[in-house]
Amino acid sequence: MVETGAQILAKATSKLRLVNIPTPARDARRLLAYALQIPQARLTLNLDKPLSVDVQARFDRAIEARTGRKPVSQIVGKRAFFGHDFIVTPDVLDPRPETEIVVQLALDTPANRILDLGTGSGAILLSVLGAREMATGLGTDISACALAVAARNAENLGVVDRADFAQGRWWSAVTGSFDLILSNPPYIAAHEMADLSPEVREHEPRIALTDGADGLSAYREILTHLFGFLSLSGTVILEIGPTQGHAVARMMTETGLTGVEIVKDLDNRDRVVMGQRTGR
Repeated sequence: MVETGAQILAKATSKLRLVNIPTPARDARRLLAYALQIPQARLTLNLDKPLSVDVQARFDRAIEARTGRKPVSQIVGKRAFFGHDFIVTPDVLDPRPETEIVVQLALDTPANRILDLGTGSGAILLSVLGAREMATGLGTDISACALAVAARNAENLGVVDRADFAQGRWWSAVTGSFDLILSNPPYIAAHEMADLSPEVREHEPRIALTDGADGLSAYREILTHLFGFLSLSGTVILEIGPTQGHAVARMMTETGLTGVEIVKDLDNRDRVVMGQRTGR
């Protein structure tokens, strides 16, 4: 008996639910659209049709990967972020919706020359450059594989002529001065790693998640050398974990930044700390 897309989708949803996938119906629908190679918005129009052998095989592989807790974004190879589709691989963090606040704050800040430390997929830097046509930027990362993903994303977004990338740990690959410095550094403390979901803990790059210590060492390193690269009247915007706002704000103030502010995300959790350089 030939089964329709709807019947196969129902079975896949049940399979995901049995292994405690948090959003089984949503994930199954996204993976079926991926297998059909159609936009998800068109999926309903195709559910009454039988799947070809090739589509069925692609869908089965995708569902099997998801039951192993591989993130959907890594299975389909992309993730939507700030109105763009970004290439995602196991070499980069999956761009989170809450990180979009960093982009929005950056766009509210006058700047022509932008630095993104630990750029990963390039989602933050490239989203800013995509919305600010006169700006140029540099993204750095310790991972050459991550930078290769960022370079592909820059090409896809049409900003390759305004985005440079350099490999190095924090400031080691940076030269020059920047109006705006951004970063979403590894802020998860070592003892918190066990509490992460399997999708994150087992499939995303550990070096981009945790500093292996108290979760604050990246901020110390960034802020210690910040004034060597932040222009006068420049701004720094750092994403943080929800319990780190006051600690990072204190570091910024002790560094000499002014107007230090903790910004909350849409879930009312501390998400960003930002400050400005004034004086000499």
